[in-house]
Amino acid sequence: MTLVKKKFIAFGLLLSLAGPAFSQSQSAPVPLTLQESVKYALQNNEAVKKAYLDEKSAAYRIKEVTGSGLPQLNATGTLTMNPALATQLLPGELAGAPGTMIPVQFGTKYVASAGISLQQLIFNKSFFVGLEAAKTTKDLYRLRTQMSEEEVIYNVSSAYLQLLQTREQFNTIDANFKRLEQLEKILDLQYKNDVATKVQLNRVTVNKVNLENTRQTLEANYVRQLNALKFFMGMPVDQPITIADTTPTLNVPVLAKEDASSVLYNRIDFQLLNKQKQLLNLNEKNIKARYYPSLSGFGNVGTSAQRNEFTFFNTNQPWFNNVAIGLQLNVPIFDGFQRRNQVKQAKIEIEKVEQDIAQVTNATNMSLQNAATQMQSSLSAVQAQERNVTLAQEVYRNTNELYKEGLTPLTDLLDTEVSLREAQTNLNNERLKYQLAQLTYLQAKGELKSLVQ
Repeated sequence: MTLVKKKFIAFGLLLSLAGPAFSQSQSAPVPLTLQESVKYALQNNEAVKKAYLDEKSAAYRIKEVTGSGLPQLNATGTLTMNPALATQLLPGELAGAPGTMIPVQFGTKYVASAGISLQQLIFNKSFFVGLEAAKTTKDLYRLRTQMSEEEVIYNVSSAYLQLLQTREQFNTIDANFKRLEQLEKILDLQYKNDVATKVQLNRVTVNKVNLENTRQTLEANYVRQLNALKFFMGMPVDQPITIADTTPTLNVPVLAKEDASSVLYNRIDFQLLNKQKQLLNLNEKNIKARYYPSLSGFGNVGTSAQRNEFTFFNTNQPWFNNVAIGLQLNVPIFDGFQRRNQVKQAKIEIEKVEQDIAQVTNATNMSLQNAATQMQSSLSAVQAQERNVTLAQEVYRNTNELYKEGLTPLTDLLDTEVSLREAQTNLNNERLKYQLAQLTYLQAKGELKSLVQ
């Protein structure tokens, strides 16, 4: 057992593929990386589990269709009691009494029969088309599972990146809060020595309280975002978790332009639509197959007995056997044009899927271009904001030094502190936009699973 697995077993939930685990009784849960969060979600998200069940059900569907082509064997048995036998009237001529009707009862009080019937399909074109359709349906559900996995990967990754952005915002607030605390201490001493006024001290205190309120609001947002991450992961909301300190690097190259046709076949939605089209073609083929004759064989073996008393277990009284073997041919002749109209409806459904395929092609091209444009724009914005933060830090340091020397008013220092905080917040937001743009670009290319490789 690896050291990582030992650590995760201590938390009570072992994630396959060496993923992390957590325990509600543990006060300090293991920090989750983005890759570990995604792996956990792929194992525990309800939508993915349901997709796996659909895929499993499709496998049984293939066996069901295959079974309809195997011999069908059934056993039957009946026991009938006739308290009052039916009466029929026969012409009196049969008994030498012409012109009259004689009542006659046929049968016995007890009738028993037992038999075995066997049916075997010999030829039915619809059966072979249906078998092919069942196998294609299994592929369809496999693709739906992959689509569910991609949706989970995107949602978990997006929620995780937003948590990182919020946590970075905490760092920004905490750093600015410490600056204000130091300034407040200095002003408090100056106020006590009649160097600073009460108004100046109160202004710093107000700014500090505002930062405290901002932090409380941010804490509430962080809890909501953390709960959203747990939801997408398929984890109980009351499960304590924390995220890793390191920011994941997506390493997505910024391309000027990408041809949609080169990435379409990697997209699950495109593959899914083509598989649906294949199924609809098989449906049309199945309808046409009903024009063909079908042939099946059958065999029946049975025995029966009739008694006026319940003596069926008396071996001295006879049972009468019957055997029948034959072929049944069914030749369609006229169905009131039902199949012809069904074929036309099937063709329309195929045309509708073709329109969906065209729409996905256009949407892919748009998503690629928009994501690439957003990546370029966000990257430029990140670089600009990094320079802006550096400049704002320098301005704050210089203003702070000038204030200590009494060469600049407190208002200038507070303004530069606010400007620095805004610059840091803007940088944090632009970094999030850039990461989300990279995530969207991976989704457009059908490469979201690269995040867990």
